[in-house]
Amino acid sequence: MNVHRIWSGRGPLAAVAAALALTLAACSSGGETETPTGAGTGGGGGEPQQITFLTHWGPEQVAQLEDAAARFSQEEPDITVTVQAVPFANLLSTLRTQGGSASGPTMASIYDAWLPELVRDGVAAPAPADVAEEVRSSWSENVVSAFSAEDQVYGLPNEIDLYALNYNTRLFEEAGLDGPPATFEDLRSYARTLTDEAAGQHGFGVITNWASGAVHPFLSLAASNGGHLLDDDGRAALSDEKVVAVAELYQQMLDDGSVDPQASAANANTTGPYLDNFAGGKTAMIIMANWWQGSLKETMGDSYADVATAPIPVGPDGDGPSSISYSWLSMVNANADEAAQEASWKFLTWLNGPDSGENGSSAMGDILVGMGILPSRTSDVDAHEEALSDPFLKAYVDGLPDATPFPTVVGGDAASQALQKHIESLVFGQATPQEAMDAATSEVDAALGK
Repeated sequence: MNVHRIWSGRGPLAAVAAALALTLAACSSGGETETPTGAGTGGGGGEPQQITFLTHWGPEQVAQLEDAAARFSQEEPDITVTVQAVPFANLLSTLRTQGGSASGPTMASIYDAWLPELVRDGVAAPAPADVAEEVRSSWSENVVSAFSAEDQVYGLPNEIDLYALNYNTRLFEEAGLDGPPATFEDLRSYARTLTDEAAGQHGFGVITNWASGAVHPFLSLAASNGGHLLDDDGRAALSDEKVVAVAELYQQMLDDGSVDPQASAANANTTGPYLDNFAGGKTAMIIMANWWQGSLKETMGDSYADVATAPIPVGPDGDGPSSISYSWLSMVNANADEAAQEASWKFLTWLNGPDSGENGSSAMGDILVGMGILPSRTSDVDAHEEALSDPFLKAYVDGLPDATPFPTVVGGDAASQALQKHIESLVFGQATPQEAMDAATSEVDAALGK
């Protein structure tokens, strides 16, 4: 599930820029190309305990993480941390193939939807009681719940991502529109007004060829209409009229000519036509996550000044705007030896703690904000209040309290891919709204074992 790809080159406030070559890279603080993955080496004869952190970050962020690890080792000279980096597309497979043994990476940064299956398969270690207590006291309840199973915490949260409506103020002004759409009805009307077929300009953009890009904006609109992916019994709720209304809204905008399916694709680096068309002023509005700010800056140059952000439009059955949110966490390999696990939890607690960064932020918080990403630790948000008041990011920060976390359940990744397929069948005219949602309901339930 391509959630987002820091490997694509997110530099300080330049997240997900142009794609770097997807080459398997193992990075270490010494700049060597071979990374030792021995989780339990060291300890005897005065040798440091060696632990490894697996990430999908690009070279600039890996260097920042290595700098933090070096500072940690100055405080804890008996522990040496090595960073191993792979492209996002290889992250889960690398963890699955290497994480089943003590010689695999001792720590990994993972997307929260992967956690239930990693717990089930015995790859993710439960956090020690003191670490779990720190997490519960320092992160909001909805974030902690994403990393817990049967009241057991399985990692330390770091970033959180959610969605908002991005729009081009220049195109709005040219069309005589004042401010963003607030309702589904407004969204359709604005999209129609902003469409100029002769100029190749369309009012609203959707994303295909990428599960999160297709599913999360769709479900954010559903959440803003009182709808959900799953009901209280954990079964698919996609045939509910509050969700079908979103599919109908898509169909209406397609019928109006306000959406161009050919401009929707994402490539292997979660960039591609959907980004190019919004950045080039050919798509006037799109629902997207906070982390792509850097891609917009990189691609648009001076035209980035035309980008504004607003809450998700509210449907007729909704009480207010909401957004799907998802998170990332750092977990520990349950198959590493006891000493390596203990060292790993010590490092992760330090890395995500308020004494490791600047001005009350954690080192992880400093790295994330430097990439234009929202940290999830409460004290990190407070420490970076000024940076997070950036006009683009502020709408996302303001939306955090009302965000709807994407369910973290066994089969959640497969369920997302099933829904993606049927959203795309709607977008490309292969199914009606009701047909698409009924078929998605059946396949999502199958993915979840219902």
